[in-house]
Amino acid sequence: MTQSDLTQSDVTRPDVTRSRPGTGPAEPGESPEQLRERVAALLGRSRERSTRLTDLDDGELQAQHSPLMSPLVWDLAHIGSQEELWLVRDVGGREPLRPEIDGLYDAFQHSRSSRVELPLLTPAEARRYVGEVRDKALDVLHRSPMRGRPLERDGFAFGMIVAHEQQHDETMLATHQLRSGARVLDAPAPPRPAAPVDAAAEVPVPAGPFEMGTSAEPWALDNERPAHTVDLAAFVIDAYPVTNGRYTAFVDDGGYDDRRWWTDTGWAHRIAEDLSAPRFWSRDTDGTWWRRRFGAVEPVPADEPVVHVTFHEAQAFARWAGKRLPTEAEWEKAARFDPVTGRSRRFPWGDDEPTAAHANLGQRHLQPAPVGAYPGGASALGVHQMLGDVWEWCDSGWHPYPGFRMFPYPEYSEVFFGGDYAVLRGGSFGTDPSAVRATFRNWDHPIRRQIFSGFRLARDAGPDI
Repeated sequence: MTQSDLTQSDVTRPDVTRSRPGTGPAEPGESPEQLRERVAALLGRSRERSTRLTDLDDGELQAQHSPLMSPLVWDLAHIGSQEELWLVRDVGGREPLRPEIDGLYDAFQHSRSSRVELPLLTPAEARRYVGEVRDKALDVLHRSPMRGRPLERDGFAFGMIVAHEQQHDETMLATHQLRSGARVLDAPAPPRPAAPVDAAAEVPVPAGPFEMGTSAEPWALDNERPAHTVDLAAFVIDAYPVTNGRYTAFVDDGGYDDRRWWTDTGWAHRIAEDLSAPRFWSRDTDGTWWRRRFGAVEPVPADEPVVHVTFHEAQAFARWAGKRLPTEAEWEKAARFDPVTGRSRRFPWGDDEPTAAHANLGQRHLQPAPVGAYPGGASALGVHQMLGDVWEWCDSGWHPYPGFRMFPYPEYSEVFFGGDYAVLRGGSFGTDPSAVRATFRNWDHPIRRQIFSGFRLARDAGPDI
C-alpha cells in the first residue's frame, strides 16, 4: 500500500472534536492524540474482521479454494508481514521478528495459484505471528509523533496498514464466496427502500470543470493524487447501479449469444469461458434464476445491483441498452461535484465520514442492498449508492494523474500503469469505510468477476442539458 507528500489544498475543513474515535479515514486537521485513538480503534476493528474470516479449521485455511485466490492462511500471515515491514521495522526502527519468511509473503514473488505449494506458516503459527506483530505495532503507534517525514505525517503509514488489512479482508471475503460447502459467515439482510424507486432513472450532469483527485486527504494513496481540474462535456448517468432485474432482461433477450453487443476482446473471452450469466447464477427448468451466495442458494433478487460480472459483460449490457459505461472522470464528477458550491466533496453525501445511514460498507451485510436503500448517501446531483454495494466498472484504463508522484513504493500503483486493466470505483458491501472514499481508485483485469463488481450506465447528453 502507499502514498505521496501531503499538502492541504483541495479541501478546507474546521477542526473536529469527537467523543469517540472515527470509523473512517483520517480527518484533515486531527491532532496526534486524536489520530492515535482513531488508528488504535481501526487496527482493532480490522483484526476483529480478519479473525472472523479465518475462524475455520486448519484444512479450510490451508486449502486453495480457487486458483484465482491465495489460501486464507497466506492472506493472514501476509497481513502481519506487511504490518511488520512498515510499522515495526520502518516506522518503529525495530529488529525483524521473522526475516526468513519475508519472501514467502511477498505478493510479487509468488502467484496466487502457486502459494499453496510454499512452506507457509501453519494457522497456529500465523495467528501467533500476527499477534506478536500487532503488539509491537501498537507500541510504535503510542510513540509516534504523527509528524515529520511523509510516511509518519498524519499517521499515513498506520492508515496504509489499516487499509491494507481491510483490503485483504475483502479478498478473503471473495475467497469465502468461492469456497464450496455450507455457509460459515452470516450477517443481517441490508435495509430496504421506504418506497419503490425507478431502477432505470437517470441524472443529468452539467458540462464544465470539476476538481478530480485529492491533494489534502491525509490517507489518500499516490494514485489518487494530485488534485487537478478536469473539464467534461455534459452527460447523463444512471441514478442507481444496474439491477439484477435489468440484467436478467439482457440475458433473457439472448444478450450473451448476440455478437453485436460485444467487443472483439469481450466476445473472444465470452466464447472461451462459455459465459452465459453472471458468476454464481443458474437457471431452473421453469426459468427461475438462482444464485449461490456464501454457501446458500437463493432466488436472484431483482432489485439488488448485479454483482460478479466482468468489464466485458458490463460493456455488452451497456451496448444492448443503447448506452455506455461512464468514464472514471464522469463517475467521480457524478459522485463528488456540488453544483451549488462548485467544489468536490470528500464523499457523495458531503464531508462527514461514512455511517450505516450513508452506504452499505464494512461487511455489515453479505450482499448488495436494494437500489434506493440509502437516500442519505446520495450525491449533490442526486446519484445514489456510489459508495458501497458493488465496485463499478468504468470505461477507463489504469493511468496516473498529471503530476503523479510515487510514494512510498512503486509496487502499489506505478508498476501497473498502462496494463490491460480497467478502473473500478466506489467500493462494495465488503469494503471497509477506512479503505474507501470518493477519490479512491481500484483496478483489475477486465475478465475478473470473482470480485464484487457491478456497474451503472451513462450516455452523452442531448442539447437540452
